[in-house]
Amino acid sequence: MTLELTRRNFIKLGTFSGITVMFGRLPNVQAREVHSGPQTSEWLTPDGEVKYRWDAIRKVTGDKVFARDFRAKDLPGWPEKQAHGFFLKATDVEHAFEDIDLSMLGPDLQPDRVIRHEDMARDGVKVPELADLGFEFYGKNFLLPKGSTSPLYGHPVALLVYQDFARFEAAKRRLRFESKAVTYGKQTGLKPPPNYGAARYVRIQGDSPTSAPAFSPMQDAVIWGGFDGDTPTWPPADSQGMFIPHSVMLHHRGGGGVRDPEVIAHETYEPMKRGMAAAGTIEAEIEAARHNPDKLVIERQGFSQSIDPSAMEPDNGNAWYDPATRTLHVLIAAQSPYEVARVAAFMVKDNKRFPVEKIEVLSGTTVGYGSKDHSIFPFYTIAACFYGDGLPVRLANDRYEQFQLGMKRHSIEIDLTLVADRKTGKFEILKGFYNCNGGGRANFSFSVAQVAATSAQTIYYFPKSDLSSAAIATAAVEAGSMRGYGTIQAMSITELLVDEVAAELGMDAIELRRRNALRPGEPNTQGAVQLGDPRLVEMLDRAAQHPLWTNREQAKAKYDAANPGRRYGVGFAQVQKDYGTGADTSALLLEFDAEGKITMRHCVQEIGTGATSSQQVVVQRMLGKAPDVVIFGETDFPQLPLKSNFEPFTISQQQQDELSRDPFWVPAILPAMSASNSVYFIGFGTKQAAQFLFENTVWPAAKAIWSSGPAGGQLASGVMTAADLRVVPGGIGGGGMTPIPFADIARKAHEMGLVTGVAVHCFSRWQWARADFDIPGVGTLNLAVDALAVRYGDGAPEALKARMNTGGYDFIKRSAVQYPSAQRNNAGVTTYTPAACLVELNVNTFTGKVEIMSHHSLLDPGNVVVPALVSGQQQGGVAMGIGHALMEDLPLYGDGPGNGTWNFNRYTLPRAVDVAVWTQTAEYLAPLADSSPPKGLAEVVMIPVVAATGNAITHAIGSRFYQLPITPAKIKKALTI
Repeated sequence: MTLELTRRNFIKLGTFSGITVMFGRLPNVQAREVHSGPQTSEWLTPDGEVKYRWDAIRKVTGDKVFARDFRAKDLPGWPEKQAHGFFLKATDVEHAFEDIDLSMLGPDLQPDRVIRHEDMARDGVKVPELADLGFEFYGKNFLLPKGSTSPLYGHPVALLVYQDFARFEAAKRRLRFESKAVTYGKQTGLKPPPNYGAARYVRIQGDSPTSAPAFSPMQDAVIWGGFDGDTPTWPPADSQGMFIPHSVMLHHRGGGGVRDPEVIAHETYEPMKRGMAAAGTIEAEIEAARHNPDKLVIERQGFSQSIDPSAMEPDNGNAWYDPATRTLHVLIAAQSPYEVARVAAFMVKDNKRFPVEKIEVLSGTTVGYGSKDHSIFPFYTIAACFYGDGLPVRLANDRYEQFQLGMKRHSIEIDLTLVADRKTGKFEILKGFYNCNGGGRANFSFSVAQVAATSAQTIYYFPKSDLSSAAIATAAVEAGSMRGYGTIQAMSITELLVDEVAAELGMDAIELRRRNALRPGEPNTQGAVQLGDPRLVEMLDRAAQHPLWTNREQAKAKYDAANPGRRYGVGFAQVQKDYGTGADTSALLLEFDAEGKITMRHCVQEIGTGATSSQQVVVQRMLGKAPDVVIFGETDFPQLPLKSNFEPFTISQQQQDELSRDPFWVPAILPAMSASNSVYFIGFGTKQAAQFLFENTVWPAAKAIWSSGPAGGQLASGVMTAADLRVVPGGIGGGGMTPIPFADIARKAHEMGLVTGVAVHCFSRWQWARADFDIPGVGTLNLAVDALAVRYGDGAPEALKARMNTGGYDFIKRSAVQYPSAQRNNAGVTTYTPAACLVELNVNTFTGKVEIMSHHSLLDPGNVVVPALVSGQQQGGVAMGIGHALMEDLPLYGDGPGNGTWNFNRYTLPRAVDVAVWTQTAEYLAPLADSSPPKGLAEVVMIPVVAATGNAITHAIGSRFYQLPITPAKIKKALTI
C-alpha cells in the first residue's frame, strides 16, 4: 500500500468550542480520489457522454478501499501497534443490570482493559448532547450503569479492549452467544426513555383547491402534541389554558422543525387551537359520511416492519488519543464527516481527564443507505480510544454486531381512513395516524414519524386531511435515518387502500387514481405547492396503456388454466417522494488557469450514488470541458469565511432577519449526504458556479475573440447575445460562430482580467435564497446564492488583485439577501419525483410463495445527468422494495436482532431470482424542457413496487394484505379462510 497522505493534506475544518478540527482523507486511493491532481478523462467522451463512473476502474480493480480496510500502521503519524475493542451488550430489558462475568474466558483471554459506565462517568466521557439535535438524540449513556435497566435490547454494558488481535478475536468468538457473561438483578419492568414527539397536520381547503385554505400547516401551524402514556395528547380546541407539548426533536428532513416547547406554546397556541377545531370538523364529516349512502368510508389498519439496511460495510471506526499533543485522531466511516467532526468537538470540549485541543479526522469512502447518517458509532469509537493506554482502539462490527447495534428502518403502525364520493370516485378526506416505533434511542425518530404523516397522501389531492404521527420510545433496537425515511411505510399502505377503494367502487384502479391525482398548482396536505408540473396524470396514462395492464384479465385466465396450483396477478401503484431536507446547502469552488485547466473543489461526498461523476458532467455540459483537477468531500472553503448557528430548521423569522444582516452568516454551511439531495440540491450550486462563469467570463471572452480581426471580426455582421452562446463540439460556439476551444477562452479571459474563478454557497428551505452582489467589472447581480467570492484573471488591474485577500479570492459581501421564510419549515416538502410500477407475479397456492415474473417501472427523473446512474438506482431500488414487500423482517423485541443472534442466515434478502432481474423494464418521461432540473430519485424507485406487489397478490388470490411483509405463511393462512 502506497501512503500518500501527509500533514499538508489536512485542511482546517473549523474551530468548535475552542477545539481546532482538521480534516483529511485516507491514504492510497482515497488521496488520489479526492486530492486527485491531473487525471485521466477516459471515463468521459469529448461530447460529455459517460462511458463509466469516474471511480469505476478503481472500484472494479480493488483499488478503491473503505474506511474498514485501514489499521493504525497504515496511517502516517499513528502508532504501529493497534488495539481492538468490542462490547458486551444487554439482552434483558426488564431486569436491572448487575455485573459482567468473564470467567468463561479463562486466564489467557482476559481483556487488557475493561471499561464500564462508572469509568466513563469518572473521566467525563459523555454522550454528545447538542441543542440543535435535540434531547438525548444519541441516547443517555454510552455504557449502561450498574443497577439500571437497559432502555433497549443490545445496549452496551461494557467495553473490552485487547492490545493484540489474536486474543481479541478468540475472546470475541467465545463470548458471542454467551448469555451468562452479563448478569442481572431485580425485575424492574421496561424502562424506555421519554417518547420522542407527536405532530399533527390538518388542512381544510378554501373555496377551491388553489384558493387560500381555511386552515393549513403552512399558512397557520403544525399542531404539536404531548403524551398520556404512549397516547398522544393534543391542544383542546376551546381551552383557555396553556398547552405545552412534549417535543424534543429539533433537526430533521422535512415536516417542520420543533423549537423550544415553551416558545411553541406562546407563539402557536392560538393557531393550534384553530387546527384542532378544523380536525373536529373533519371527524364530524367522516361520521356523517358513514351514514350517507352516497359516500364510501374505508378504515384499515396497516403495519410496515422493521428491516436492516444491510449495507455492504458494517459500522467501524478507529481512534487514537495522543496526550502529548492533546490531539484526537479519528478514522470514521460516515456519510457526513463534517457532522461527525462537529459533534465530536462538542463531545470532548469539557473533558479534564483527556483534554483535547485539536481533532484530526480522517474520512473514507463508505456506503450506508442512510444508516451511517448521524450514527452513534463514531462517538463510541472516540470514547473507546481514551482507554487504549496510548494505542489506537479500533471498533468494527461483524454482521452479528451490526444487526444488534446498527440502526434499523422504523416499523410503523398505521390507522387510515379514506372518504370518497361513490358517484364520482373523488377523494374527500384522508385521516391517518402513524405510530412510529423509535426504539430505545431517539435519533431521527420524531422526524421520520413526521415525514410519514406528511407523505401519506402519495399522489392525490385531498380537500380535507388530518394526518398525525407519534414517535414512541420502546425497547426495540434504535431506528434512524434509512432509505425511505418514513415514506415507504406510509405510502405503501395508502396505495394498498386506494386499490381497495377502486374495487369497492367497481372502477379501474388506474382510472380512480387519475381522477384524484394532484394537478399543477394544487397543494399538498401541508398547504405547500410542489415545484413544477407533477406530471402524475401523464404517468398514469402511460401505465394504463401498458400491455401488462390492458391484458391482465386475459393473461390471468390463460395462466391459471395452464398452471394448476398457481394463480396469476398484476398490480399497480404510483407514488411521488420528496427529495431534500428543507435545509439544503451546497458549497464549491470552480476556477481555471490561463492554459484552460479547470479545478473544482466540491463539498459533495461520494456514498455510492455516483455524485462525483455527475457533478463533473454538469460542469462539462455548461463549460464544454470537464474539470482536470477535482477535490470532493471538501469541508474547508477559506474563500467563503462563513458562520452559522446550526439550527436552520428551528430558527424563527425574527432571528433569521437579524442574523442575515451579517454578510458572513448563512443558515447552514455544509450539507448532509442524505435525502437524495446530491443531483438537484447539491448540484444546484455546481450549476450556479458554472453558469456564472459561462455568462460573465466565457461570453465576454468569446465575444472578444469573435470580434477581433479586420472589420470587427466575424461577429460584426450579425447580432448575438449571451443567450445565443452554446457548448458545441470543439468548445464554445453558437450564433453561427466558429467554435472556440476552451483553452483559447481561458487564455483570453486571463488576458482581459475577467473573473476566472468563483466560489459559491447556496441554501434552500424548499425555496432558494437569493442575494445581490456588486462585482467589480461585472456589475450588480441578483443570484441564487447567499455567498460569493471571485478570483480575477492574470491581466486584472492591481487594484482588483489586491482585493483577493480571502483565501486568494475577493469575497463579495452581499448587499441584500432574501432567505426563504421560516414559515416554510411547515411546508413539509415541495420537491418531488414521481414513480410508478407494474408487477406481474404468480402465487403458489400450496406453499404461499410469490414468484415475481416481471415488473415495469415508470419514472420522471427530469433532465438526467448520467443515465447509467439513474438505471442503477432504479434497478437497485426495485430490488430493495421487493425485499420489503415479501421477505425482509426483523422482530422488534426479545427475539429480534437485539439479542445478538441474527445474521444473514436468519435474515432473508432478495436475490436476483427473486426480483425478475432479466425481465425487468423501465421507461423515463422525457423532460418537459431542456431547462428542466434533474430530480432526486435514489429512494423513490423502491416504494411503488411494494404496494404494486401487494395489489398483484390481491389480483391473484383475492385476499388483501395490509401487514408487511406479505410472507408465504400469511398467504397460506388467507387461502384457508
